Amino acid sequence: MKIAVLPGDGIGPEIVTQALRVLDVFRQEGLRIEIEEAPLGGAAYDQYGMPYPPFTQQVCQAADAILLGAVGGPQYDKLDRPMRPERGLLAIRRDLGLFANLRPALVFPELENASTLKAEVVRGLDIMIIREQIGDVYFGQPRGMRMNDSGEREAFNTMVYSESEIRRIAHFAFGVAATRSRKKLCSVDKANVLETTEFWREIFTDVSRDYPQVELSHMYIDNAAMQLVRNPRQFDVIATGNLFGDILSDEASMLTGSIGMLATASLSESKKGLYEPGHGSAPEIAGKNIANPLAAILSVAMMLRYSFDNLDAANRIEQAVRRVLAKGYRTADIFEPGSEKVSCSGMGDRVLEEL
Repeated sequence: MKIAVLPGDGIGPEIVTQALRVLDVFRQEGLRIEIEEAPLGGAAYDQYGMPYPPFTQQVCQAADAILLGAVGGPQYDKLDRPMRPERGLLAIRRDLGLFANLRPALVFPELENASTLKAEVVRGLDIMIIREQIGDVYFGQPRGMRMNDSGEREAFNTMVYSESEIRRIAHFAFGVAATRSRKKLCSVDKANVLETTEFWREIFTDVSRDYPQVELSHMYIDNAAMQLVRNPRQFDVIATGNLFGDILSDEASMLTGSIGMLATASLSESKKGLYEPGHGSAPEIAGKNIANPLAAILSVAMMLRYSFDNLDAANRIEQAVRRVLAKGYRTADIFEPGSEKVSCSGMGDRVLEEL
């Protein structure tokens, strides 16, 4: 398994270190794993003067999968937009064709009370949000800033999807829904206002004919955002575009109690994937050894499952995390009275013990 490791910025290097310790357990057991490290985001700008330099691009293109920490930091906010760390993340998604983003929102029984919603609302929650990730308004052209005919400055972006892009993510989403026990797919759009998403709804409806075992429903984005906090367990799989998916996946992550618990996967058509925690770089706690590494560790589990088809190793990691939580160990972000607070490396130690 050829893995590119991009520690990134802020707490990225700390949490990636713990994830690599977990991966090393399987290396010691005989899995052939080759790792090459490269910078991305602010770290890449500091070293190469750009957020996604040719060296990193070469390492990632040669890899079977990529493990990423986090990117960004306030020291980069004044850079020209093309040089900001987040542009490196957008560039790698486009470069590697990582069109499908999977964001599970799963509530561990031990963390029911950590959610800002009542425990009975989130108990047993298990949602998969699938976000199309390399189209929509984030990549549409033309875009930019200009002076209009009235002599006033204005900014503009273009929301656009081709039929092939929608069909690709639709087939992917239906395929995921078909593997789950409830077999329900909710397509989220704004078809009453936006032609782009009216087209999205039309294509999803057409593709649904190929998956009679999956129950398809449609929901407007504003209602979906409301329903996620009103009755989140009504959802099984949610599929939506880049912009709406960015918002809904972060909203759903907070249902679980902490964004520090959630792994994400971004996959290409060949199953090459970029795996990363759902949280940001958290520069305010970087270097303090208090970050939660569980999302990064669970990202390794997703990597083993989706890019390498090693379900046994993936399940072992996830079960190890569950046992650590069941024994009451918590990092600061999920700490509650009666539990035992541990550091970032301390949480890594506990997961290794369980493995």
